[in-house]
Amino acid sequence: MYSSSSVATRFVLISILAVVATQLLLMRTVSSLNMTNAYLNHKCLVSQGKYKPGSSYEENLTLIISIIASEDGFVHGYSNFEDPELVSVTFQCRGDSFGSKCRSCYATAVAGLRRRCPRYKGAIIWYDQCVLEIISTNNTEGKIDKDNKVCMSNPKKMNVDSFREKWMTFLDNLVGRTFKSRYMYAAGDTRFGTKKLYGMVQCRNVLEPVYKSCQQCLRNLAMQFQDCWNGKQGARVLGTSCNFRFELYPFVSNKSGPN
Repeated sequence: MYSSSSVATRFVLISILAVVATQLLLMRTVSSLNMTNAYLNHKCLVSQGKYKPGSSYEENLTLIISIIASEDGFVHGYSNFEDPELVSVTFQCRGDSFGSKCRSCYATAVAGLRRRCPRYKGAIIWYDQCVLEIISTNNTEGKIDKDNKVCMSNPKKMNVDSFREKWMTFLDNLVGRTFKSRYMYAAGDTRFGTKKLYGMVQCRNVLEPVYKSCQQCLRNLAMQFQDCWNGKQGARVLGTSCNFRFELYPFVSNKSGPN
């Protein structure tokens, strides 16, 4: 049988251990922000056909990939060659991923496309921290890509009234803050009833006109996939021109890449 002092001591020790465990969990959660780079999705653009080994297309593609990899700052890249075959490569890292993390995501994306879409002239791959697009069609710089997009959502639902309207308002708020970032990126949080919702938006920084196109792109994504994300505890909608994500937990840093 335990004495009262022994029980009290055990209680204090358990309380201390519980506090330490909670602090370690919080530290792990905070330190893990922006650390993962999970594969999300890909699309082989079959209609654009395949290139042959040793062809001019492959030579141009290899050269463009190396040019983008050598760019200073390394947060995004766009390049294309038209002689004798058009090759266009567009790459963008998430706004809070830069330097070695961005460079690593680029290398992973290039290898991932080669493995998943071998020798396809057109292909897209999304990772948690970047998106890479290779196409052989006419230059689409500055235009919204309305064809290539996908939605991924948490099957669990959120018990909050008028979720759609509240998220759209929050979405517009985040869009308005993208102009503070060179990379058209914004992240933040807002209260939804008793819960806190964390959100992130990003647009391709070559869209024209910038603000109007960014807002239009994100709103189009939200409207097209509202049956996928509306009322869910978390979701992300991926495009090549823009993307957004929301969760009930912090998942990105509010800090964007270097100016």
